[in-house]
Amino acid sequence: MAAPLQALRSRIQRVAIGPRLAAVKLLVCDVDGVLTDGGLYYEASGSVTKRFNVRDGLAIRMLQRAGIEVALLSGGRRGAIEHRARHLQIRHCRAEVGDKLLGLRELQAELDRGREATAFIGDDLNDLAVRPATALLVAPADAARGLRQRADWVLRSHGGNGAVRELAEALLESRGALAALHKDGWRESNG
Repeated sequence: MAAPLQALRSRIQRVAIGPRLAAVKLLVCDVDGVLTDGGLYYEASGSVTKRFNVRDGLAIRMLQRAGIEVALLSGGRRGAIEHRARHLQIRHCRAEVGDKLLGLRELQAELDRGREATAFIGDDLNDLAVRPATALLVAPADAARGLRQRADWVLRSHGGNGAVRELAEALLESRGALAALHKDGWRESNG
């Protein structure tokens, strides 16, 4: 889809989901392709490194401060995912999840959060599985076509390049918390 048309579609979707944003109390993020650009960097030792976006990290901290629980749910390998979760003080981090719908439902039960209070951001076809358990299914601009077609909102930002920040700002705006941040700034360390 051409960039101007994609931007227009994103704005229209954002308006349509506005009322549901304020009900979100749990944001669940896939990792690879959402918090990262989807690239995997293999070292000679076989270890994998990933690139995370610091602005997405700060967005997660702002959501936590606003009372929105953030969790990570990934099919990816353990290691960097847990390190990033600890750094951002994310209490619920699940890696190497084979069945994302089951993983999400277990997380919702543990946190006593239902479908109507849950948003999920993912980037690929395996993330479609969570659709029945979410009020909002969100996708980065560069997500797989099948997911973009079924998502409630396709963001303007790409995975690993501000997608979580864009979603977080919409969630904060729905609560009236974004204007104060734009006026007064953030006084803690960034993500």
